[in-house]
Amino acid sequence: MKLSNMGIGTTRLHNIDEQFPVQDILVQSGQLVQYASGIYGYNNIPLLVQENIKNIIIEELNKVGCSQVTLPTLQPRELWEKSKRWNTYVDDGVMLTIETSKGDYCVAPTAEEAVVEFTTKKVKSYKDLPVIPYQIGDKYRNELRARGFLLRGKCFVMMDAYSFDSSTDGLVVSYEKVKKAYFRIFERLGLKAIPVVADNGDMGGKKSEEFMMLSEIGEDTILYDEQTGTGLNTEILEKDNYEEYLKEEYGITNIDNLQKRRAVELGHIFQLGSRYSESMNATFTDKDGIEKPFYMGCYGIGVSRVLATVYESNLVVNKKGNPTGASLPKSVAPYLLQIVYKDDKKEVAENLYNYLQENEIETIIDDRQDVSLGARIGDCNILGTPYLTVIGDKTDGNIFTIESTKNGNKIELKKEEIIDFLN
Repeated sequence: MKLSNMGIGTTRLHNIDEQFPVQDILVQSGQLVQYASGIYGYNNIPLLVQENIKNIIIEELNKVGCSQVTLPTLQPRELWEKSKRWNTYVDDGVMLTIETSKGDYCVAPTAEEAVVEFTTKKVKSYKDLPVIPYQIGDKYRNELRARGFLLRGKCFVMMDAYSFDSSTDGLVVSYEKVKKAYFRIFERLGLKAIPVVADNGDMGGKKSEEFMMLSEIGEDTILYDEQTGTGLNTEILEKDNYEEYLKEEYGITNIDNLQKRRAVELGHIFQLGSRYSESMNATFTDKDGIEKPFYMGCYGIGVSRVLATVYESNLVVNKKGNPTGASLPKSVAPYLLQIVYKDDKKEVAENLYNYLQENEIETIIDDRQDVSLGARIGDCNILGTPYLTVIGDKTDGNIFTIESTKNGNKIELKKEEIIDFLN
């Protein structure tokens, strides 16, 4: 990619947000464009990073037998009244609604109702179970306290999956299957996610776990024991019977060793049981010909929140300790190498760029006019590219110095060796 095609000029950073520095840099550099509180547009690089995150999620869910679908974002009121949740969401002020002469609609904050309707149209028998449809797309919630840029927005990207089984035992199997996929997803993203006991809240059901990452950018407080890996959201302690609940559902009998920690929520998984299938009269025929309600699980990952967390977790600072941008992990970085050059080395730089493009190594070349070499080097961190090569007076076109933007480590490589190194 030629940087001149991205519409990104040179950036002078000022008054960077102390808690969310990388996202603030993205806004100041025009990579994120804020339209209103909690509403953002993405420029090329964060968009592609998010697409790479989606691809990892898709790969891991497909491995465990999930099936990708698309459900409508615009949903009729009648659908939500089947589950008796329309008034609840409207009264809470969470759901954005549209009144028309043809009826009332909402822009979906979640999709339990839609997926029940979707599944019962095609799954009629126990022989068709289990199934786990999932989708990745925009959700809308009237967040009264949108904060942390992409961490909590009114419009956000979410992966939501739903398992349908014929029994409680089957639900547990599906739940554990998706839970294992979550571990692999977050490991590939370079995020250390911890499953902690959580409150089901308005979702209903008996058991749920949040996938949390210990971080000062998070707004949640969890209790966590690093030795045993036991964790729970402090919201659990607000339940009247929390001790009995922890013992029966999770086998936790003592929380004295758990310490308070700040964390950011990346995902949430629920065992819903038959709440939605019963309220919406969604049934299948069992082996004895009897109509029975589905046993459901629900699984979410906040994709745009994960995007924000990946950026903030890979912060780069200068020698003075000031934030300068990020160095994205190779698993999600859309461009692995950034080429900057002195004007009199343009031909050498373009030859390297063309060679890497021909060998399918995604590369940025900073071809902007009237930009100093120092500004070009500084903008590499702003764009988050993992590796940088500076083509200056000492570069002969045969040997190139490849530098990690994360730690500054350098290695000298021949042109043809760069491909193996980046792969």
